[in-house]
Amino acid sequence: MKELPLLRFIPYRRSDIATLCLEHGELDQLGQQQFLLAKEKLELHFQHEFHEIKQTLKDAYAPLDPDADTRTVASLETQTPSSNLKEMLADVLERANYERVTDKGLQRALKSSSLFQVRLFVDLDDFDEVLLYTRGASQREETLKELFGLWRRKVRFTNYDRVLLYIRLKSDVDSDSTLGDCQPGSTVLRLFQNVPEADLEMLFPNIRVGMRTLDKLMVGVPALVSGGLVLTTKMGTTLLLLGSLLGFWLGLSSEPVQLDKAAFIVLSAGTVALVGYLWKQYSNFRNRKLKYTQALTENLYFKLLDNNVGALFRILDDAEESECKESLLAYHFLLLKGGPISAEELDQSIEAWFAQTLQCRIDFEIDDALSKLLRLNLATNNNDQWQAVIQTAENT
Repeated sequence: MKELPLLRFIPYRRSDIATLCLEHGELDQLGQQQFLLAKEKLELHFQHEFHEIKQTLKDAYAPLDPDADTRTVASLETQTPSSNLKEMLADVLERANYERVTDKGLQRALKSSSLFQVRLFVDLDDFDEVLLYTRGASQREETLKELFGLWRRKVRFTNYDRVLLYIRLKSDVDSDSTLGDCQPGSTVLRLFQNVPEADLEMLFPNIRVGMRTLDKLMVGVPALVSGGLVLTTKMGTTLLLLGSLLGFWLGLSSEPVQLDKAAFIVLSAGTVALVGYLWKQYSNFRNRKLKYTQALTENLYFKLLDNNVGALFRILDDAEESECKESLLAYHFLLLKGGPISAEELDQSIEAWFAQTLQCRIDFEIDDALSKLLRLNLATNNNDQWQAVIQTAENT
């Protein structure tokens, strides 16, 4: 099992972080007042910044949105900066602490054995571009039941708290393909929760359910046994009659076969038995695939969080939350330390606080947090020695 990196994402709400800093941060009354002033300034700044980003992203995504219910003004269509959508989205995802899945990682996931215990197939040729972003990777363990529950085995796997799927469909995609009603040339965004790495393929819209070797054996072996019984019991007379007719027509036998009423009844009975047998085996195969398809649909129902514009808004909110949390923590610990402190010492203090107070190990992005404080005049830097700026009426 591969070693997972520490979390970049802070898995606590902004309000909870602020409350912890005030109640358990050992700040005096003046320090608490300074913290609240900085909190208000940070929240107003990021609220305004991400409002502008949201409007820009909405304009970029509008011509590619398969769910749009607004009309396009022909004279303004070429002015829409849709070509920058991927770059803008990547920047927002980075600020929301998402990690991009590499092409190699995606191929490895698609080839992995699904924990869902069903073979899943995805045709990537239906898409012009596929990007996957994940957040909150953790190691989990589950017990899988096999052979009607007679055998159980434990498996360890990587699980993602959040997964964003970005798909740009080909403009000439076949409408009769497994993509269903997906609009050719559109861009699909889907946000999921609680997804095992080995089951990333089930998130794609053109997924096909296949039969595992075990499933084929469970359908095929009974089919062979029952087929032998049908041939030897219900179709024995029919086969003898057909063999006699074939031998006479090929000149292997000189004795003619009489096709009277009794012979016709024998042929009809054998044909009905054969058709009934084949239909039963086809129904068994189809029902088994339908069972897996239904289970897959039910599983996805609880994993899907949002689609398209809705997914876009969720990610923007996540990014705003992350930026605020990181900045608040950095400013709080600058206040707590009092005098100048290096970025490395500050980073270690914050990570140690998370480990001791919340039993959570994270990789705090101190450089990013301090650069935001410096930009908003909430901190100063002198030879890599950082210090909080005391807020007054003039600089708030």
